[in-house]
Amino acid sequence: MATGRTDDGHGRLGSRLSGLAVAVGCVLFLGGFVWGALLYQPYQVPTDSMTPSVGVGDRVLAERIDGDEVRRGDIVVFREAAWGDAPMIKRVVGVGGDTVACCGRDGRLTVNGTAVDEPYVRGGGPASPTGFSTTVPEGKLFLLGDERGSSLDSRTHLQDAAGGAVPRSAVEARVDAVVWPLPGSFPERPGAFGDLPGGISRPGPLEPLLWAMAAGTVLIFGGSAYGPVARKLGGKRRNEAATGVR
Repeated sequence: MATGRTDDGHGRLGSRLSGLAVAVGCVLFLGGFVWGALLYQPYQVPTDSMTPSVGVGDRVLAERIDGDEVRRGDIVVFREAAWGDAPMIKRVVGVGGDTVACCGRDGRLTVNGTAVDEPYVRGGGPASPTGFSTTVPEGKLFLLGDERGSSLDSRTHLQDAAGGAVPRSAVEARVDAVVWPLPGSFPERPGAFGDLPGGISRPGPLEPLLWAMAAGTVLIFGGSAYGPVARKLGGKRRNEAATGVR
């Protein structure tokens, strides 16, 4: 029968199920890994301009996206010649057509006259130590670091032709997770931007991919361990039977 025992003492059904578990585990782990490698790009953060959300030296995973997918509140990796033509990480606070200003009477950043709560900005002071007001050209983005006191961002380039904004096409990826130092984190999309037209972006598939890989790992190790464990238990039962132990 299919559920009988093999010569080494463990059931055929158990062997088949353990083999199936290993096969499914390999599909989940390798599929998640390959899909993640296609969708995500690792970066190391070179400065402290995004603290406390992302610290200097942190390693992040950023989803490769088209610039048209960027929404306010996103932390993006971009490259702009006028800013040094090196990968940089900042937060999008304004898109084409927005008027971004700071600071209102309560010290908050405003977008199109609406004050924005920014829980990621440290300290109890204003959202920017220097005041400004600018209208973002169409097809461009206005970016600020979360560390407003020291970040070199769109405020530094307000006198440029684009008023400190960068083209959407300059965006290479959107940060979904900090993976080092452990235990890592998933930066939240600030809800305050969700009330503005266009809303906020949805997280990429990184978290379900990580769960799939974790489940695959468990299945691989669990299925692989079945044979040795079954043989050990089978040998113990045979020894007990031979010695008359109950």
